[in-house]
Amino acid sequence: MSTKNPTALTVHNKSKVLDIEFDDGASFSIPFELLRVYSPSAEVMGHGPGQEVLQIGKRDVGIAAMDPVGNYAVQPTFTDGHNTGLFTWDYLYKLGNEKDKLWQDYMDRLHAAGLEGDSGRDPAKAPAPAPHVHGPSCGHKH
Repeated sequence: MSTKNPTALTVHNKSKVLDIEFDDGASFSIPFELLRVYSPSAEVMGHGPGQEVLQIGKRDVGIAAMDPVGNYAVQPTFTDGHNTGLFTWDYLYKLGNEKDKLWQDYMDRLHAAGLEGDSGRDPAKAPAPAPHVHGPSCGHKH
C-alpha cells in the first residue's frame, strides 16, 4: 500500500467527526466513536491477533486534543482519557475507506457480547468490564 498523505484534517467537536482529505482525492468523515473503538493502541488492539479488547460506552466520546506525530501520524487525546493510539495516515485512510464494514463489525461484536441494540455504545448502560480470568487461553504464561 502506498502512503496516502492528508491535504486537510478537521476535528468537528459538535458533530463528533473527523473530516480528512487525501492527496488522491479521497475524503472521509470518521466518527470519533469509530476512531476510539479502533484505536491502534495496545489497550484496544491487545498484543496480538485475538487479544482485541471490546470498547463499550464510547458513543459520546470527544477529542480534547489532536497532536501531530512527525509527518506520518496524529495522536488524539479522547475525552475519556485515552491517548496512546498513533493514527498513521494509512490507518486513517483504512478507517475511512472501510468505515461501514468496521462499524458493522463493531456492532456485531457488541451483540455477541450480549449488548442488545446499541446499549453497548451508551456510557450509562454499559456494564462494567468482566474481571480477567486466568486460564489456558488467556495469553499469560502460567
